Amino acid sequence: MTSATTTPSTAAPSTAAPSAERRRVTVRGTVQGVGFRPFVHRLAAELGLAGHVRNGIEGVVAEVEGAPDSVAEFCRALAERPPPLAHVQEVAYETVPALGAGGFVIHTSEDGGTGRTLIPPDTATCEDCLRELTDPADRRHRHPFITCTHCGPRFTISTGVPYDRATTTMSVFPLCRDCATEYADPADRRFHAQPVACHDCGPRLRLTVPGTRPHEGGQALAEARLLLARGAVLAVKGLGGYHLACDAADERAVAALRARKERGGKPFAVMCADLAAAERLAHVAPEEQSVLTGRRRPIVLLRRRAEAAGLAEAVCPGSPDVGVMLPYTPLHRLLFGLQGDPPGPRVLVMTSGNRAGEPIVTDDAEALERLAGIADAWLWHDQVIEAPCDDSVVRVRADGGGEVVLRRSRGHVPEPVALPVPVAPALAVGGDLKNALCLGADGVAWFSPHIGDLADLTAVRTLERAEGRLRALTGVTPELLAADRHPGYHSSRWARRTAQARGIDLHPVQHHHAHIASVMAEHGLDGGARVVGVAFDGTGYGDDGAIWGGEVLIAGYDGYRRFARLPYAQLPGGDAGVADPCRVALARLRAACLPWDADMPCVAACTPAELRLLDRQLDLDIGCVPTSSMGRLFDVVASLAGVCHRARYEAQATIELEAAAVLAWPERTGAYRFAGGLDPGPVLAAVVADLRHGVPVPVIAARFHRAVAAAVAKVCRAARRETGAGVAALSGGVFANALLDSACAALLAEDGFTVLRHRRVPPGDGGLALGQLVAAARRDDT
Repeated sequence: MTSATTTPSTAAPSTAAPSAERRRVTVRGTVQGVGFRPFVHRLAAELGLAGHVRNGIEGVVAEVEGAPDSVAEFCRALAERPPPLAHVQEVAYETVPALGAGGFVIHTSEDGGTGRTLIPPDTATCEDCLRELTDPADRRHRHPFITCTHCGPRFTISTGVPYDRATTTMSVFPLCRDCATEYADPADRRFHAQPVACHDCGPRLRLTVPGTRPHEGGQALAEARLLLARGAVLAVKGLGGYHLACDAADERAVAALRARKERGGKPFAVMCADLAAAERLAHVAPEEQSVLTGRRRPIVLLRRRAEAAGLAEAVCPGSPDVGVMLPYTPLHRLLFGLQGDPPGPRVLVMTSGNRAGEPIVTDDAEALERLAGIADAWLWHDQVIEAPCDDSVVRVRADGGGEVVLRRSRGHVPEPVALPVPVAPALAVGGDLKNALCLGADGVAWFSPHIGDLADLTAVRTLERAEGRLRALTGVTPELLAADRHPGYHSSRWARRTAQARGIDLHPVQHHHAHIASVMAEHGLDGGARVVGVAFDGTGYGDDGAIWGGEVLIAGYDGYRRFARLPYAQLPGGDAGVADPCRVALARLRAACLPWDADMPCVAACTPAELRLLDRQLDLDIGCVPTSSMGRLFDVVASLAGVCHRARYEAQATIELEAAAVLAWPERTGAYRFAGGLDPGPVLAAVVADLRHGVPVPVIAARFHRAVAAAVAKVCRAARRETGAGVAALSGGVFANALLDSACAALLAEDGFTVLRHRRVPPGDGGLALGQLVAAARRDDT
């Protein structure tokens, strides 16, 4: 077989009358569910070629016959101008005997076996479908499930490969005559669009309100809009699961949702009816607008306006950002209303449909049970969601560093990530927070959707289902497993059990090494590369049993050396103590030999009894774990400055400290200084002194952020002098902090470093599995 990714020919076309040539062509990549076969059909017609096309286990397989120049042009066009949602990895072909047949047809897909064809991600409703949705003369006017070959659900409704209607959850909805005609017409936009349906033959929309009769169709939507306008909380079924929605301008509704979901102060995401509504809430730069309106439609973290019109204070208290997305399904668009509908909310809180700590709900019966007591009503439909898939979260860097994915899920999964090193079939199971799996083979890796925190048993079951689904859709059977070294992680325990049951090897990978390997792999570094890796996060199991998290490593895929770290301080209560930044602050003060003076905010935040108990606990080293975590140092400064003493959600203190720093960031506030490399003692003393001199908290917060960035640059310079490594790699959840991320990158670039930062893979634990995968595979290879 000849395999080639086709390139434009510079030769002039032949004028001779050639004999017919026939090729069997296999196109691999994301080529099913994106209108590829209709595209092939039209292309063959344009070039006067005969033959056929079908979905196969390896991708799209076509045979074409005709003039050799036309056959060659056909292969070039497959690679160079595929449909908008397609991603072609390879066009391979072989010459076969000509048959002399005429015409071109789409054959039934090949069944059985396994392959590496890829199901595309779910995609936001396209402009053509939106025009039909809002056109009273169109037969799909107000159809909540309008879709075509260019948009709509794909991954979340797929039950297998190859991608055909029979292997989706739409198989239970027989096409009506009109839809069947469109489906069979090569000239129609819905030619072989597997989720195609209409009012007559598609899923049914329903509204369930306890104690009242159910509503269906358009009446269900009208009643849902009315309920939202009156302050109700609705469970709304989306592409990858349920959302909980309420009017984002209604303080009482938002407070009710927060209390019922036991959300604490964690920010909510919002969905805006349109771009104009988003711009009233936040500053939207051109690149942010492009991401907001693109086909993925993630939640985009935007800097809030000082006076965010139409946004209740309880939506994102203490955060400098607001997470904004635009409608990405026809149901969302209809929920905001079309022209002529009664006015309703233009901004909705749209948060994952689950209870605190549980995975997103996808099953309708489960939604009625698990969301009871949170939702006042359920807007749902009878299209089954096969794969849970939460909303992705991204930020666009203001320093020109591009987009960074903070949660990789809907719109991204299951797009592959290219690997720069060969990988035997392997599965990496990530960590326990923000869990996502990563399955790899050869030079390709696939992430699962965001699974979330694994403390809940239902989340572990979700992990098991996600792993089975990845294997089924990719055809990859893992020959080894990679996991975090933490002996108590639920993910690591599952990996141990699974490795033993399947008789395959398990490779533990140190947490912060995995972070650095992840950003290296994302940037395509080869197997011999060495970097200065800065891994800053909240917690990770260290080789010495301590909690690491303020690490500078000299690292490659096959190993690492700990070059520098934050000095250890005791963490009272271990991981459970993270909820009390004031106690963490007092422990860090003790480690720095600084007194607990009564005028310090972190001291004042504790009761006398609590102070006595903590003093004894630290003296006797009871229930304490040493930590070098940079995330905990941010908590310390947040409490020292009086910003946050008790955290009600993960990273609250860090987020609120960044929010304070934003207010003073444009000013020339100077910076504190770490001693030596990363010793924070002088920084803490300076923070206390500034507080006593009345320095504003935003200035203190900004000086601390700049101090950390300067310390990173200093330590990296020292590492380069010793090792010659000129590449600095930044990873770990602390780098979700936009100010720190940009400040570190700027200083390192000024010093001549090549700076690697995450873009397509999360810097936090959601990207951990990629690093585990390449580190374990590399070690196994050597």
